[in-house]
Amino acid sequence: MISIATSAPRLHMTPDSAAHQITQALRRAIVRLELPPGVRLSENEVALRFGVSRQPAREAMIALAKVGLVRVLPQRGTVVVKISTRQMMQVRFTREALETAIVRRACERFDPLIRASIDSIMATQRQTALANDQAAFQDHDERFHAALAKGADAELAWQAVIDVKCHMDRVCHLTLWNTETMLALIAQHDTIISAIDAGDADAADAAMRHHLNEILRSLPRVLAERTDLFE
Repeated sequence: MISIATSAPRLHMTPDSAAHQITQALRRAIVRLELPPGVRLSENEVALRFGVSRQPAREAMIALAKVGLVRVLPQRGTVVVKISTRQMMQVRFTREALETAIVRRACERFDPLIRASIDSIMATQRQTALANDQAAFQDHDERFHAALAKGADAELAWQAVIDVKCHMDRVCHLTLWNTETMLALIAQHDTIISAIDAGDADAADAAMRHHLNEILRSLPRVLAERTDLFE
């Protein structure tokens, strides 16, 4: 069993909010392969590391099992599952359907305050790429896509994929090989937002499809290099 980072924060809040924060922390650790496939998660250890009772730790395990990141196995306990390309493909398909609709709507109307915040998100993401900080890069990537949905008044569409996009996120993390790779993804973000600024729905749609297809272009290399992580 691999221990959860000893720097995990002690949580002083209601069991429900503690369970949510633990779920998010473990989700990030699984996506970033800090908790790789095959690792067993102990309710007792999770509770100890986060300074909570077993109840929120158990609820976090249940939440992770619901989205398919862990599985409860007889005699083995809760185990982080291998990456499923089938689930990843389904999430990518869903994201393409929703996010192309989001950018088309954004071309019709887009909150100017959210638009201004996107410039800041992209500038910070560029800094994370130059620092080769994969974790921070992914955080800002999610903020970019969430801001597109919010600016287009389509936040519920983003919420439809936020819980399951972890299956795509795990593969995305493996494709962030270097600064050049991350800068190329930022260039794709630039193309998307430029099309929205121009009100060109067809160009925005095409740019989003190209962006979300990047994972398919990278997948063969990832599968060849990290077969141990996949089902």
